Amino acid sequence: MKKITIIIALFLMVFSKGTNAQSSQVLDYLYSISGKKTISGQHNREPNAKPALWTNAIKKMTGKYPALWSGDFLFQQDNIDNRWTMIREAKKQWDNGSIVSIMWHACPPDEGEPCAWKDGILNSQLSDAQWKDLLTEGSDLNEKWKTRMDDIAVYFKFLEDNGVEVLFKPFHEMNQGLFWWGGRPGPDGTAKLYRYTHDYMENTKGLSNLVWVWDMQDMTRDFEAYNPGDDYWDVFAFDVYDNGYDASWYEYILPIVGNKPMAFGECTKLPNEELLAAQPRWTYFMSWAELVERDNTIEEIQKVYDNPRVITRDELPKWK
Repeated sequence: MKKITIIIALFLMVFSKGTNAQSSQVLDYLYSISGKKTISGQHNREPNAKPALWTNAIKKMTGKYPALWSGDFLFQQDNIDNRWTMIREAKKQWDNGSIVSIMWHACPPDEGEPCAWKDGILNSQLSDAQWKDLLTEGSDLNEKWKTRMDDIAVYFKFLEDNGVEVLFKPFHEMNQGLFWWGGRPGPDGTAKLYRYTHDYMENTKGLSNLVWVWDMQDMTRDFEAYNPGDDYWDVFAFDVYDNGYDASWYEYILPIVGNKPMAFGECTKLPNEELLAAQPRWTYFMSWAELVERDNTIEEIQKVYDNPRVITRDELPKWK
């Protein structure tokens, strides 16, 4: 009877994660701490030539490394030229015990790389006809997007070959209409591009080391209109740049996420001890590059990293 009970429990655990979930140490760990602990994280944006700049700054300020390291493929020529520098740092961080997260500020598919921030990543929305073309197999924009994904997949394959799991956050802040990919609710909108990219990376490119993150911002409460579908994401991330720490946001998100891990995908102001105690389901936070220093005092940062609830790198399990 005891053996049967254990088998049933394991089945329910796997079933609760949805059919998309790969075998993942990181994802299993996020489930294990959900409601109990919160992982500290730090994003490292420009320059890719110094891909641990802000992670090291946190270590200098607190004496501890963040448990999660985050990088970005980025879109400027110098950062594109240093993508391998960023990827090798991702491997180094994993080897040192960190959780690895990677974003992709992708240039618009009707433009080449590099591209600009404004009138490039931002303010370069595709027309409805272009959007349809993008997601029509074999069309011009579709082929260009597949070529772009082919380029990115090379880096992920290197990490997979070296045993590195990646929290992958494509098309972040889907409800941010200024991004070329964002602001398109409904089944044929941004969620469809997410699903297409997911299937291409896993089925066509054969990648199995990606933990898929669906990311929204504290702007509009229409998250279901952007949900790619439970089989397409493993972790829900919520970017806080306005009033997202308010308890009403937490209560709004919980039924959407269900049993899956949820996290602060980006933030400037760090979540304090009281907030994390009142909203225990956040499995990690990721402060945004230099904004962590701009919007928090050193004493506030130190207090967060000294919080017994917050996990630093030295407290993570050893990855196989």
